[in-house]
Amino acid sequence: MVLTEENAADVARWLAGQRVAFVGRLGGVNRRQAAQLVRKLGGVPLEKADPTTNILVLGAEEPAGAEASLLDEPTRAALAAGRIQIVGESELWERLGLVDVDHDMRQLYTPALLAELVGVPVNQIRRWHRRGFIQPVREVHRLPYFDFTEVAVARRLAELTSAGASLGEIEKTIAGLQRRVPHVVRPLADLSTVVEGKQLLLWEDETLVETSGQRRFDFDEPDNPADDCAADDAPATISFAAPARVADSSPTAEQLLAFATELEEDDQFAAAAEMYRAAQAARGPRAEVCFLLAELLYRQGDLSAARERYYMAIELDEDFVEARANLACVLAELGQNELAFAALEGALKFHPEYADAHYHLARLLDESQRRADALVHWRRFLELSPDSPWGEEARERLEE
Repeated sequence: MVLTEENAADVARWLAGQRVAFVGRLGGVNRRQAAQLVRKLGGVPLEKADPTTNILVLGAEEPAGAEASLLDEPTRAALAAGRIQIVGESELWERLGLVDVDHDMRQLYTPALLAELVGVPVNQIRRWHRRGFIQPVREVHRLPYFDFTEVAVARRLAELTSAGASLGEIEKTIAGLQRRVPHVVRPLADLSTVVEGKQLLLWEDETLVETSGQRRFDFDEPDNPADDCAADDAPATISFAAPARVADSSPTAEQLLAFATELEEDDQFAAAAEMYRAAQAARGPRAEVCFLLAELLYRQGDLSAARERYYMAIELDEDFVEARANLACVLAELGQNELAFAALEGALKFHPEYADAHYHLARLLDESQRRADALVHWRRFLELSPDSPWGEEARERLEE
């Protein structure tokens, strides 16, 4: 990103030395990226808005006037007195004269695109998302979008998984990093780390350090069994509570869902499916649980059952666009192309910028010999996601 020559001087005068705070949900960037931009252009980014703030930026995902509920009383008073200038996030980027905002700041990835990019199944991305290992910068109609920071985190997680680390072991590693560097909220995103086998090592003073504090000097030496024992004894952050471990003979729906997640993570698909069904029976049908069950049934090869659960998810929440897109893929595999077209068109009706839906629709149109219609969606897909791992296929189709 660069400033245009015409307004560079004006921006320098306006932003230089100004204390800038962001409130609410940002649109295409996360807070760290926003702070870096402000700092680069001469401003002073604040972690939290306070009465000393000069410029208050309201996130693009917040409605006008939302700042009143996001500020403490002294800051609201300073704003009311005119001591704080308030601007919208989009207005800020326009005022700074940033070029190629859509391309540079909004190259985001859906779970399917992120999975393709880092080379793992999409269900692995969903597991990491549920555990909080990766965090979307925004959600549109239940569809999470991840930015380039989360891509880097996902690559680290993929390396650990490929080396045989379980989700529990990864959780222990993250907990160890948080104890080691307590002021860092998300160590995988914010620290310089290296994966070695099933361990994550931290760079400190140009030296690799284990989460236990042990410095690593020789990469060729075998691991110290004592260190492994120490790591196994480290307290883990447990994010589920299986009903088998609770005293209550009638587990809650949330406990059933947690147990279903645990079973799924252990690849016990049939048992996990039954637990999802039990959770639905205990609390009533929910769109997100129908979606998870549909995903699980698809992985078991039961396409007809997966189709019905995707349908149910959409009936419960008509703008669940990822359920519509996944339903379309299942329908196409079952040879029901016309229904697949309808499902994808429905997804794009609710979310016209859903790149994955354009991709799947383009492929389906191509396979149906509707090349002219397919071209429209190949082009739109590349406009929305030019750096996608599926981009090369789209370019080849357009060249043909």
